[in-house]
Order: sequence, then structure tokens, then C-alpha cells
Amino acid sequence: MTAAPINHTPRFIVDVVPAQCEPRYGIKVPIGKSGEAMSVAIRTERLIEETAAVARVESGMTLAIGEPAPAALIRQIIRRGIRDLTVVGSGLALDLLIAGGCVRKTISYYAGGGVRVAVAPMFRRAAERGEINVWECDEGILTSGLEAAGKGLPFMPWRGGVGTSLPEINPDLKLFQDPIRGETLLAVPAIKVDVALLHASLADVYGNVQHRGGPGWIDLFLQRAATYCIVQVEKIVPNEQIRADPWATTIGRADAVVRLPWGAHPWYSRGWYIQDTPWLSQYVSAATAAADRDEPAALQSLLTEYCRQPQSHAEYLARIGLPRLLALHEY
Repeated sequence: MTAAPINHTPRFIVDVVPAQCEPRYGIKVPIGKSGEAMSVAIRTERLIEETAAVARVESGMTLAIGEPAPAALIRQIIRRGIRDLTVVGSGLALDLLIAGGCVRKTISYYAGGGVRVAVAPMFRRAAERGEINVWECDEGILTSGLEAAGKGLPFMPWRGGVGTSLPEINPDLKLFQDPIRGETLLAVPAIKVDVALLHASLADVYGNVQHRGGPGWIDLFLQRAATYCIVQVEKIVPNEQIRADPWATTIGRADAVVRLPWGAHPWYSRGWYIQDTPWLSQYVSAATAAADRDEPAALQSLLTEYCRQPQSHAEYLARIGLPRLLALHEY
């Protein structure tokens, strides 16, 4: 079988086509010995704009947020006023979505803010006031539920949590007897995700993604559990570059990719830039004032300036300023 050139539109590519072909629907389709059309590997471009990406997210969905956080897409969600989300996420990215009024339920193993912020302020405030439903879990329980969803199973067994109060706090977690060994285990229900938003280093237009320094935290669990996965990247590269180092590909054929340089700011992007600690400290200060002293002015001002007013990621970067961005360069 030899490779042969084919006629195709700019948005499609066929990897290998036998010499014996016939044109169908504008594409040469290989014909088998029986005369029937053979299947052909067609790849479609998956590169979209940021507004089209966020248009996939609707109020009431289950949304997964990766680490490092896809901050550019998070800001767009806040700007669009999406509500009642169940968010599988952690850290200050989760807190920012709560501050923006987007969250009804959280599924999180860590709702803190890093050093000196044991519990993220807006998460704590919303949980204490009953404004959000907290689905209690640890990291092992979370990944077990995501793995069950990715494998199409109703639940996944897990040892962690057995002998603790977690099954009492979270009634979705069920104790059961292992039918093989007879030991008590925890049945973790599948955590099905409608849309996963991730951040990575680079991708080609066909959705082949590569993370510099490896994928973040539980990103691959999120991707497999999601019905639709959108990955924002620092750079779009030719498919030839991806194929030259195939073992570096961490996600094959993401449903959509978005080119958003500096898209993780104010968080980090491995191999590109470190987190903007002064900006995050400003957020924590404003969110703490709103949560502890019922003084929301500073927080609302920050959300307006950086999330609601900028119509695009480019406008956001202009507000941050090039000198500040360049100062965060990792190398």
C-alpha cells in the first residue's frame, strides 16, 4: 500500500489512501476487494476561537477545570454570566468562579489557596452560608469517580475513606463487601463531566496536545470523564512537530483547541511563565474582605476590570501589560 495525494478541502486530511480509489463526496475513498468502500482515516481541524469554546458551556452543566487553570476561559465564563454550574476543580480557580456567581455545587479535593490560604475565602463563605452544595471527597475518591465515568462504569471501588466519616458526610459514597475477597470497600459513583477545560503547552490543529513537563494534576482523568474536552494552549504547532515526538503527546484528538498565549495567567504554565503572585495576593485580599467583613467593593472592582469588561483575552492581556507578563518568564 502506497501513499497517494488526494483532493481535500483545507479542513480535512487523509493519512494513507491505497492506489485503488474512487471519488465519493469530493474525497477519494479506498475500495476493498469486495468492491465495498473501506473506512478511511479523516482528521478534522479542531482549532476554534475563545468565544466559540465557551459557547459550549451552558448554565447547569458539570464543568471540570484542570491544573494549571485555563484562566482565559474561566474569565469568559464569568463574563457571560453562566450560572448553576457543578464544578470539578480546586484552588483559587474554583474560588474565582464562585466569586463570579457561577457555581451551585463543588466537587473538589482541595479548596484552598496555597501558602497562607488554608481555605479559599469565597468557597468558605458560600459553603458556610449554604449557597453552594459541597460534594465531599479526597483526591483518591475524586479520581476514582472520574475513572468510572471514563470507563463507562456506574462506580469504582476504593479503599480510601473506609473507616472514616466520609460515607456519612457524603451519602453518595456507599460501603459494600468485595465479592472476591470479602473486604469492605467504598463504591464511588461515576463523576460524569459535560465539558472539561484544560491548559497545556502546545497542540496541532487536529487536537493532538502536548504538555511541557507532563500533564497537570488530574487533567487526564478529567479529559477521559468528559463528554467534550477543550484545551487552551500557549502555541499551535505543525502536525509534523507533533509526529516527530509522538511520545510527548498527552492528549490525542481533543475535541477543541484554542490558541491563548499567556492563557493561564495569573497562574503558571510549565516551561513558559510562573504564577503572578502579586495579582493572586490582590485577589485573596479582596475576596477575604468580601467574605469576612462583608466588604465586596474591591472584589467586584477586580471582577469587573479583569473578567467582565475585557471582551477578549487580548484585551485582558493589554490590561495586565507586557512588562508585567515578561517579568514572569520562567527561564
